[in-house]
Amino acid sequence: MAVPRVSSLSSLSTLDSEIGLAKKLWNKCRRETTFALYTPFTVCLASGNLKVDSFRHYISQDVCFLKAFAQAYELAEEYADDDDEKFAIAELRKGILKELKMYYSFVQEWGTDSNAEITHNPATVRYTNFLLATTSGKVEGQKAPGKLATPFEKTKVAAYTLGAMTPCMRLYAFFGKEFQKFVHPNEESHPYMKWIETYSSESFQASALQTEDLLDKLSVSLTGEELDIIEKLYYQAMKLEIEFFNAQPLSQPVNAPLIKDPKFTEDRLMLFSDFDLTCTVLDSSAILAEIAIVTAPKLDQPQLETPTDRMSSADLRKTWEILSNRYVEEHEQCMESIMASGKAEEFKYEVLEKALEQLAEFEKRANDRVIESEVLKGLNIEDIKRAGERLILQDGCTAFFQKLIQSNNIDLKVHILSYCWCGCLIRSAFSSAGLDTLSIHANELVFSDSVSTGEILKIMESPINKVQAFHNILKDCEDKRNVRVYVGDSVGDILCLLEADIGIVIGNSTSLRKIAAHFGISFVPLFSGLVMKQKECREGSPSKWNSRTGILYTVSSWAEIHAFILGW
Repeated sequence: MAVPRVSSLSSLSTLDSEIGLAKKLWNKCRRETTFALYTPFTVCLASGNLKVDSFRHYISQDVCFLKAFAQAYELAEEYADDDDEKFAIAELRKGILKELKMYYSFVQEWGTDSNAEITHNPATVRYTNFLLATTSGKVEGQKAPGKLATPFEKTKVAAYTLGAMTPCMRLYAFFGKEFQKFVHPNEESHPYMKWIETYSSESFQASALQTEDLLDKLSVSLTGEELDIIEKLYYQAMKLEIEFFNAQPLSQPVNAPLIKDPKFTEDRLMLFSDFDLTCTVLDSSAILAEIAIVTAPKLDQPQLETPTDRMSSADLRKTWEILSNRYVEEHEQCMESIMASGKAEEFKYEVLEKALEQLAEFEKRANDRVIESEVLKGLNIEDIKRAGERLILQDGCTAFFQKLIQSNNIDLKVHILSYCWCGCLIRSAFSSAGLDTLSIHANELVFSDSVSTGEILKIMESPINKVQAFHNILKDCEDKRNVRVYVGDSVGDILCLLEADIGIVIGNSTSLRKIAAHFGISFVPLFSGLVMKQKECREGSPSKWNSRTGILYTVSSWAEIHAFILGW
């Protein structure tokens, strides 16, 4: 049982109205940014173990890219109607020419033949063609403008051009800052330090910001339809960036995407996930309670003398409120009791497992109170199924599972482990998205003639139950090696997260962080953990992930999980 966490959208919409177009578009493309960050090439580059031949090839491709950028800036400067805008674009073009000089120094430093004929990847050609077509006013779905006669037409094309260029500038500035985290002064020099220093530098960060400011200014006078075109150009540019990085050839083992690991020709991927607040936006207990309240008889309605007599809607709401408040209060007391012992100096799984027996007892008592209260009595199974079909899942969750089960090249099993009181609700939620093959392990409401009796068939109530189910599932899959990934968000998932080879935490549960800190468990951003694993790679195969290390990997979204496991 849990109480729903609700966030206000009013403050977000107010903030969104105060930021410029460029920042709004960058925020909209967070998913694409994540996929670009997790490409095999960028992971290797960040780790510093990217092979020189791969870096040489990348430089040869990016030189072509930068030349197209310089040409695009030159045309944009010509189109700009304002002297200040012309000057700003000219300065940005100088920055690109400076970048080109740096790349030519790379050519000399890494022994590349600058006179050799370079074959450009199709991905490189697609991006440069897209960029140069945009600068000439040829936008997909739009008629070519011909001669740009008026200042407004020129400004519009300049804005379109900046819309196609800005995401690249911001993405490289983002990469620079992200990769800078992996350059440590006490370690051997990062072989691609100069590249990282360039894109993390204040001057490049300022150039990216200046490009965004220009896009904002040039787009002020545009219509809603024209702003939609800029959004499409921005998104297309981000997709082409991902394709560009994915197209860079590698001849070394890489830890991402996980399913591309050669060992999956023999091994099996076992993916486990929690449901409430991991996959969903709201906790299912609140949804079931709301169904009970909405469908319950009102005080002014006649009560029927049947075996499924129910409380009135008002009484149900009051009872649910009492149950919820008591759950929150006692859960906090339980957490304090678990952490009453001294803080652990090092992580020991058995000590944590023993301590969580208190939580198991608390959850059982809480469920018993729900049954005794009869708040779940009289629910029609069809109402529950409809609620499941309308259940809002976390952004990117459905798309991830849909693509995952379509991965025919690997042996795969997916299991959902949940405290949810009604497995039917979970099955309906996933079935409505075509995900009937997921195995659901949850509690079940007891029904009589399609109406719930108020009883719960208790299968999974605690972290102890979850990890037992985790092990029982694995026992039936011992015919080959299993690579175990678990995704969860709360203390209820902590044992499974630790038992998995890769335990991924989504969300910001305060109680999970407190328990983890007390028992010596550390959190590492997944991308940082991936880069560190990449540094450990040796010839022949990627680095191995291990269970019970006391390290859990955090993500900000399902897009990160998607990028790490499946790639673009």
